[in-house]
Amino acid sequence: MAPSPRRSSRKDANALPSASSTFWAIMILVGLLIAYCSQLAAGTCEIVTLDRDSSQPRRTIARQTARCACKKGQIAGTTRARPACVDARIIKTKQWCEMLPCLEGEGCDLLINKSGWTCTQPGGRIKTTTVFTV
Repeated sequence: MAPSPRRSSRKDANALPSASSTFWAIMILVGLLIAYCSQLAAGTCEIVTLDRDSSQPRRTIARQTARCACKKGQIAGTTRARPACVDARIIKTKQWCEMLPCLEGEGCDLLINKSGWTCTQPGGRIKTTTVFTV
């Protein structure tokens, strides 16, 4: 004779399978809302990581990673020292200064090998940016 299935005497032992469909619908909607809210609006960027290294005198090395949701024909770049979506042609031709990467009042110059640009402040301080693509 086959053993009979065991039944629990606890009232809440089988609560999970009998949860209402409304509960599961709400859980799915909450998950979708969280996923949707983490998406960026088209044409916007956000800084994901920012690391600074000041171990060398008179020199600070900063590395940042940005996440962008660019429109068609755009790619992640820098405008006014902030991550932004820029025309993809600028990146392909390495004409970095066309995306206006420097702050207002600073001068922009391409590095000789087009690997980046410099922003020169009126006081003579120079900020050099080199591009690293993955």
